Amino acid sequence: MRSEDRGSKSEGRAADLLNPRSSIPDPAYLERVRWRCRRGLLELDIVLGRFVEQRYAGLDQAQKEAFDALLDMPDTLLWDMITGREAPAQESQRTVVEWLKSA
Repeated sequence: MRSEDRGSKSEGRAADLLNPRSSIPDPAYLERVRWRCRRGLLELDIVLGRFVEQRYAGLDQAQKEAFDALLDMPDTLLWDMITGREAPAQESQRTVVEWLKSA
């Protein structure tokens, strides 16, 4: 991903974009997440898009950070994790990958 797509470090943190009185993400933040889910593989577009629509709002902060780290991965590695050919390197990503598999 290009550096201009990522924004500053503070912009990339979900906690910085939440309404302080709510755990609901800012709509602009959700659009950024949806944009980051657009990939070169159609299969990933579908799985990631479904995941964001079905589960993203219910993730806690650690899970959102794990998902964000997954989005930084190359398409082929991420697809291999979703299809079970590769195991997630970090424990924090395992739950999110399991949810991606069911999306």
